[in-house]
Amino acid sequence: MPALPTHYRAAALMLGSTVFFALMVVAIRLASATLHTFEIAFFRNFFGLLAAAPLILRHGPGFLKTTQFPRYLFRCVIGICSMLAGFWAIGHLPLAQAVSLSYSTPLFVTLAAAAMLNEQVRARRWTAVVLGFVGVLIIVRPGTSQFTVDAMIAVLAAVMSALVAIQIKQLSNTEPADRIVIYTTLLWVPMSLLPALAVWEWPQGITWVWVIAAGVLGTSGHMLWTRALKLGEVSALTPISFMQLPVVALFGWLLFDETLDRWTLLGAGIIFGANAYIAHREAVLSRRSASEAPSAGAKPGE
Repeated sequence: MPALPTHYRAAALMLGSTVFFALMVVAIRLASATLHTFEIAFFRNFFGLLAAAPLILRHGPGFLKTTQFPRYLFRCVIGICSMLAGFWAIGHLPLAQAVSLSYSTPLFVTLAAAAMLNEQVRARRWTAVVLGFVGVLIIVRPGTSQFTVDAMIAVLAAVMSALVAIQIKQLSNTEPADRIVIYTTLLWVPMSLLPALAVWEWPQGITWVWVIAAGVLGTSGHMLWTRALKLGEVSALTPISFMQLPVVALFGWLLFDETLDRWTLLGAGIIFGANAYIAHREAVLSRRSASEAPSAGAKPGE
């Protein structure tokens, strides 16, 4: 049986990571009923490191040799800040709203790619980005009684998550996916322990199940996500994360009696449409660039 084309494998890996991350969101919300966000982040990383232990044993300590350690450190500092902000949003907002705001990440990825990777972003994609931010405003609703600081924390998490995606894409040009996962989990444990110590309280009863599940699901999702970014384009793959919404909305309804309000649904739909168009343009421009590569004067990314 012939192997799937690379872009199909990348999409399948991203879809798998999206399901794992959606279930991790549910586990975090369940744990947040009795545990502080900072502790949940630490336990997610600690048990995530245990889940990644087979990778470390398989490759051996020599696998960690790298010339990119400063970049790993920078990526992990941004990543832990994004994690803390995202976990806070999950614990304090309706699940569907928290996840919908995380959908703004691809919009910030486009901005970051233009600024940090010198990707050319033309008028149509800028228009899609602007429309996507309109969707964010519809969900956040600044100036109304529905506006909360928690919603802005969710947007902040999306900004930092976009920076993480760019960093991973840059690292994946020279670093194997397993090394990225191992370094991330190794560095995140001590980084997340420091804020957790300030609010420390041991989990009780079934809360242990939720924090262990968050760790295993998060690391599994991260493994698939890193491999997907290794194979495909960031801006083309990140819109697949929209599959989180129906999963978390279902669990939000079943477990927490939450409903998907019309403004969140409208805003999420606008953001989805914007990101779908951005992904489409990325694919079109990538194919055009590849076909024009042998021609004199062809400019990749146009």
